[in-house]
Amino acid sequence: MSFDQFVLYVICIFKCFCSFVVYSLEDEPSNLDEMPLMMSEEGFENDESDYQTLPRARVNQRQRGLGWFLLGGWKVLCGSCCDCLAHICRRKKELKARTVWLGSPEKCEEKYPKNGIKNQKYNIFTFVPGVLYQQFKFFLNLYFLVVACSQFVPSLKIGYLYTYWAPLGFVLTVTMVREAVDEVRRYQRDKEMNSQLYSKLTVRGKIQVKSSDIQVGDLIIVDKLDGETDWKLKVAVGCTQRLPAVGDLFSISAYVYAQKPQLDIHSFEGNFTREDTDPQIHESLSIENTLWASTVVASGTVIGVVIYTGKETRSVLNTSYAKNKVGLLDLELNRLTKALFLAQVVLSIVMVALQGFVGPWLSNLCRFVVLFSYIIPISLRVNLDMGKSAYGWMIMKDENIPGTVVRTSTIPEELGRLVYLLTDKTARAIYWPILAHCTLTQNEMVFKRLHLGTVSYGTDTMDEIQNHIVKSYAQVTSQPSNGSTSGSTPSRKTQTSCPKVRKSVSSRIHEAVKAIALCHNVTPVYESHAIVNGETESAEADQDYSDDNRTYQASSPDEVELVRWTESVGLTLVNRDLNSLQLKTPSGQILSFHILQIFPFTSESKRMGIIVREELTGDITFYMKGADVAMASIVQYNDWLEEECGNMAREGLRTLVVAKKSLSEEQYQDFESRYNQAKLSIHDRGLKVAAVVESLEREMELLCLTGVEDQLQADVRPTLELLRNAGIKIWMLTGDKLETATCIAKSSHLVSRNQDIHVFKPVSSRGEAHLELNAFRRKHDCALVISGDSLEVCLRYYEHEFVELACQCPAVVCCRCSPTQKAQIVTLLQQHTANRTCAIGDGGNDVSMIQAADCGIGIEGKEGKQASLAADFSITQFKHIGRLLMVHGRNSYKRSAALGQFVMHRGMIISTMQAVFSSVFYFASVPLYQGFLMVGYATMYTMFPVFSLVLDQDVKPDMALLYPELYKDLTKGRSLSFKTFLIWVLISVYQGGILMYGALVLFESEFVHVVAISFTALVLTELLMVALTIRTWHWLMVVAEFFSLGCYLASLAFLNEYFGIGRVSFGAFLDLSFITTWPFLWKVSSITLVSCLPLYIIKYLKRKFSPPSYSKLSS
Repeated sequence: MSFDQFVLYVICIFKCFCSFVVYSLEDEPSNLDEMPLMMSEEGFENDESDYQTLPRARVNQRQRGLGWFLLGGWKVLCGSCCDCLAHICRRKKELKARTVWLGSPEKCEEKYPKNGIKNQKYNIFTFVPGVLYQQFKFFLNLYFLVVACSQFVPSLKIGYLYTYWAPLGFVLTVTMVREAVDEVRRYQRDKEMNSQLYSKLTVRGKIQVKSSDIQVGDLIIVDKLDGETDWKLKVAVGCTQRLPAVGDLFSISAYVYAQKPQLDIHSFEGNFTREDTDPQIHESLSIENTLWASTVVASGTVIGVVIYTGKETRSVLNTSYAKNKVGLLDLELNRLTKALFLAQVVLSIVMVALQGFVGPWLSNLCRFVVLFSYIIPISLRVNLDMGKSAYGWMIMKDENIPGTVVRTSTIPEELGRLVYLLTDKTARAIYWPILAHCTLTQNEMVFKRLHLGTVSYGTDTMDEIQNHIVKSYAQVTSQPSNGSTSGSTPSRKTQTSCPKVRKSVSSRIHEAVKAIALCHNVTPVYESHAIVNGETESAEADQDYSDDNRTYQASSPDEVELVRWTESVGLTLVNRDLNSLQLKTPSGQILSFHILQIFPFTSESKRMGIIVREELTGDITFYMKGADVAMASIVQYNDWLEEECGNMAREGLRTLVVAKKSLSEEQYQDFESRYNQAKLSIHDRGLKVAAVVESLEREMELLCLTGVEDQLQADVRPTLELLRNAGIKIWMLTGDKLETATCIAKSSHLVSRNQDIHVFKPVSSRGEAHLELNAFRRKHDCALVISGDSLEVCLRYYEHEFVELACQCPAVVCCRCSPTQKAQIVTLLQQHTANRTCAIGDGGNDVSMIQAADCGIGIEGKEGKQASLAADFSITQFKHIGRLLMVHGRNSYKRSAALGQFVMHRGMIISTMQAVFSSVFYFASVPLYQGFLMVGYATMYTMFPVFSLVLDQDVKPDMALLYPELYKDLTKGRSLSFKTFLIWVLISVYQGGILMYGALVLFESEFVHVVAISFTALVLTELLMVALTIRTWHWLMVVAEFFSLGCYLASLAFLNEYFGIGRVSFGAFLDLSFITTWPFLWKVSSITLVSCLPLYIIKYLKRKFSPPSYSKLSS
């Protein structure tokens, strides 16, 4: 380490300590978090900086002294120091804005990351250490390792080495093979993605390059691909469209100045500059000019310059690294094994104490610890891992949920412990149609309502609107016009020349339908007429505008439905490009409009607008539509908008307010110059552009209010109802606007119709968040709707209070959430509630959320396979989640709980017998059974019946789906708890004592045969206990019972040398004639009966007088 690095290290250490101290003082304003949220507004009238002047009465209470240091502060200090050292060793590259020259990667000033995907957890050097660390960081496996290593010490050696190392080696081998297979699959998937070929444009022409070889500045050609059904309109740079040929891109001197890589996926700021012209050409770039990685092009060919690569792309920046997920059941068993280890040590100390601590007592203590090591059987890990694999196989073979894939075989029990389900907007899962096995689930937008203020039209009166449209354009046709085109309203000239009078219903319908037909981003597509090689003009002349040949595409399905509705009433969108659009009237006339400006929807504005010039008349009109909360202050005064919006919202309709404003040529030219100047700004571009647009948004004429309903998949509502009845709280995390998310929540019955919804007002400061949380606290049993920006403010200042309040809500909807925020919400729920979370999604923006959740479920639908591949479980339809949780989740948890406790019982009972045996023989640390019998006891004699518990079920699948309330008991963890564990301990102590003492008392005269006597009774007891535990018999269970019994009887006959006292060299063999005598049979049967019969009686009485809930339903 150089002197400079040493100084930097010292400074970092000092800064860690200083920041730590300063935090305890300067962070004191966070004591506001401890204040009751019920405060008056007076305390928040000033700016956020006023919090620094608040009293610090509790500063002294939070001083961090020696007590804090000893109770965990040392961990924080060590962690801070380690972070500083790690920062020195691998300093993160600072992200900066960049200048990218077209087709010239060599001109880049900095070195950018390689464009490769890497999802592997390990490499060739870290695989073995990494897997071993993941295994031995749990107490259970570490305990087995220590016990096995102790057998290399001669004074501690109890039995043969293979009895300890063979099971441990088997577990590690299986684990490593499974991890290796997963790593190879990840490597193959990465290699497949990195080897995808792309067309790169060079000076010498088009060449093929691998995805991993793409560099910043490369020109990539993206051809038309099929399969995408949800389009987003993208705009190319204007000046490059005027180049004669594609190769001329290399003859110009142009570059793109782009902002630094960032997380926000909804915005992009940059400029395109061409230097070889006089004057230079400058064009502003926004999110509409960009393509995400792996974008599908719906029509034509795109040539794009690469701006970001590899880990600097926004999809990667918003993706968290996959973590090794550990099930709650495994953590609970890990805690129980610690309790067993404590009991083992205490028992060993008692044995040595009863000896009087004479002789080498420390060595004897260690020998007793090893002798009682079967209290924690290594077969526990083996049985549980094999059980998990069996559950995964059963899930994938379930014919009721076809196509389901289990990608993580370590957490199937988590499906039965979920409390929170976080879904991306109806998961596109709930809302979007999903193609599965050639079946298209029902999911459409339906136009339901048009309200004009004085009159409202519904689905049963749409024919009246159509009649009005036909009549209004018939009047236009009867007037003299040039050619076959006409676009003025039937009474436009009359209206402008006459004094303002109340418009007729027909005129208002005409204006409203025309505005809806013009104000959108929808593009009509005609399959039979492909436009290629720049032949757009000639193709348009012969374009087939027939209704049967036309489909509409847009980024929003409700936009498509609005245009379809205008087509149904007579005004049809027949053509659109970047600069113009055309409408067809009921009489077949074509109305042409020139698109001057488009203002896309943003989360801040909550509205979109368009300025068009009608070619026939030259009139310029500004149309706008948006949410009522945004449009209410823009349109002229009215007394009906707010009331009708509320009425439609209560019906679950998605509402849009439509308005217009006529502009003169001078007004538009002034606006255009200011708008273009604002778009070229590098700093605060969004604010400047918004300010210019808002100058037009004044006193607009209110035209109508529309209501659109979502037609969801047929089984979405029953599935959500099933999950709610099961006690699962559903949170919807979506990137859509607030109004859309609210309507979806209502229409999908995520929020019941009679349930109140609290819409969290936008907040930007601590004071606003405090007041809004106060308002929210006063609400009871209402759903919460909050935006991502407000959520970020609340979590910054009032994390604990917000999560506490939100968790009390029956449903929560978070809109405008980034992928990172989705993952953050999942983590917050895990930290604050300690409950298990499940995330479900189907798009690449859901990967972070899926990987952060305790259980991730991906839907393999039209959004691709990104979420499906990253998830723990993959399904094809949202409705499958009901059976996955209610049936397979229940069975997996119940079976693993029974299996784990039974395996521990199997170890505790034999340890109890060993303790009794040692106490009888003057507390000697001598093993009761030889190594072969111990291995056989854990494998051939009892393994198959015990493992057959994975076939057991307490409730039939139909019953579990019919009564989802049964799922609530699973989340309480009652099947595996310290209470049930103590019950099994008592059973083990009772049975072990009866078996050993019974054998010693009844066979006192045949003491040499005590091993055969007690071991036979032990095996019979275990087989009967399995039968006692089983709730639903399967034919394989019966086979396992008789097969194990047959194996034991065969070993009695052919391996009799292992059933004597002491070692084989002492000549203590089992007398075969002895085990066939009547006294042996009835005495062994008596011991087994005494050990099992009381438990049968207790179980019968409990079922009769205090039956579990599922048994009541079954009966």
